[in-house]
Amino acid sequence: MLKVVKRIIDLSGDNSKRMYISFVYALMQALFSTLPVLGASYVLKLIIENIEGITVITINQVWFCLGYMIFAVLGRMLFSYLVATSQESIGYEVFAEQRLKIGDTLKRVPMGFFGEKDMGEITSSVTTDLSFVENNAMKLINKVVNGYISSITISLCLMFFDFRIGLITLGGIIVTSLVMIYISKRSRIVAPIRQANQAGLVTAIIEYIRGISIVKAFKQDGIAKESIENAFEKSRKTNYGIEQEFVPVTSVYIFIFKLASVGIIFASGIFAINGSMEVSTMLMMITFSFIIYGHVEQIGNSSNMIRMIDASLDRVDAVKNVEPIDKNSKPVLLDSYDICFDKVSFAYDKKNVLQDVSFFIPENTTTAIVGTSGGGKSTICSLIARFYDVQRGAISIGGVNVRDITCDSLLSNISMVFQKVYLFQDTILNNIRFGNPSASIEEVIIAAKKARCHDFIMEFPDKYNTVVGEGGASLSGGQKQRISIARAILKDAPIIILDEATASVDPENEHYIQEAINALTNGKTIIIIAHRLATIQNADQILVISDGKVIQKGTHKQLINQEGLYNRFINIRKKAEGWSLAQ
Repeated sequence: MLKVVKRIIDLSGDNSKRMYISFVYALMQALFSTLPVLGASYVLKLIIENIEGITVITINQVWFCLGYMIFAVLGRMLFSYLVATSQESIGYEVFAEQRLKIGDTLKRVPMGFFGEKDMGEITSSVTTDLSFVENNAMKLINKVVNGYISSITISLCLMFFDFRIGLITLGGIIVTSLVMIYISKRSRIVAPIRQANQAGLVTAIIEYIRGISIVKAFKQDGIAKESIENAFEKSRKTNYGIEQEFVPVTSVYIFIFKLASVGIIFASGIFAINGSMEVSTMLMMITFSFIIYGHVEQIGNSSNMIRMIDASLDRVDAVKNVEPIDKNSKPVLLDSYDICFDKVSFAYDKKNVLQDVSFFIPENTTTAIVGTSGGGKSTICSLIARFYDVQRGAISIGGVNVRDITCDSLLSNISMVFQKVYLFQDTILNNIRFGNPSASIEEVIIAAKKARCHDFIMEFPDKYNTVVGEGGASLSGGQKQRISIARAILKDAPIIILDEATASVDPENEHYIQEAINALTNGKTIIIIAHRLATIQNADQILVISDGKVIQKGTHKQLINQEGLYNRFINIRKKAEGWSLAQ
């Protein structure tokens, strides 16, 4: 338990001092929670001794007891308030910082991490696990601190009044602690199993929601429903099995401290009968017997939950502690924006995608990349943006190896427009402003006009304050693409990467998007992946990629007159699009 407490303190970082202060408050709360019990026992002792004629209660004793009880109650109220306000605020601040740190880490890890990891596992770690720790950690720590302090305080008091009862109490605490240790160890083993099932369930739900259009289109709702029902059933069986395992052990645990309470009562009665204990002391011991193991039970009830917190922190750490791709890099201010590939090789899962690729893209020129599907075109763009690092060779921008540049520094010089556009569930204004968060509304409108999306935005009732659905679900493909181009225009980066930006749009939208691209790319270093002839034929340089190699290089006029893949590609596109190109 103390290990988990330390882990949570370590998470607090700059808030650790406040965390320690909150623990002092919790300690004082526990002490003041015990004081009324001690006071009540003292009052009971005075009353019994007064009835038996042993002593006479004086007015000073009455005022002392009254003042003591008021002091104890007010102290408990004060420190309960301080604990609630300090620990809750610290907890939310600490875990808000953790979410931001995880977000920062995830944007700096290689993209391969997301392919290797189950998305449900990542999602569950960042949402379910972190929320579970956030909602329970501080409260459970408070319970444990209260339980330990109260139990120790009362045990010492019992030792002071009668060491025999103190030993019985201590024996009960030791035995229940051993059972609790066993429960904790088992909890640490089964908690990851429970959470792995939770992650699997999240994955199944995400997959079902993402694939709902396919499910409907192919009328396979029965198969999809069966898959998600199997995930729910597996989760139910796992959780039920875990609960069944712990029921007998928990019952033994409860039985032991209840038996210890009975032992204190029985022993106190025997000692009082044989005259070795005063009746007033016996009644005080009986009172304590109902209290002390309540605190022990409180610790035990928290044990399983704390182990689940421990397992949740393990899963969060597994995501948070992934080594960033730019760990050894530094921010660099580039002077020029030419791009050089020098014998670059790259592989996904040991499968070669690029092999000894070399080419040079001069600053302020346009380079089109064409080639076979799976040939490595998109990989080249991903490597320029350092979504991955090369296995061999080097990529440099402005003469600087991209490995030496931090991701934030590098990507501040690059705007990317993808075929598959993602818009956030936010206003159109904020989605465009994502390219430059400090941009004014006037600058956003200028970018939108250049991207040919201002007119359709103004047709919405809320105009730029229109909220688009998650992923931009409420917009057409062409509208989303133009908003993404407006975002890139607003960023005004010197390097532009267009990955199939016009591949999946109708001719009307393609016309608007082409105009938007022209506004975006003016005076920039451009890399275009495209199949449309109109997009690539005016490029300053065309790279033809096949099986991870550059097999042809030149302008459209040069390559069209050569036998090879580009010529075949052009003929296929002519037939597909029905266009005639002047040569």
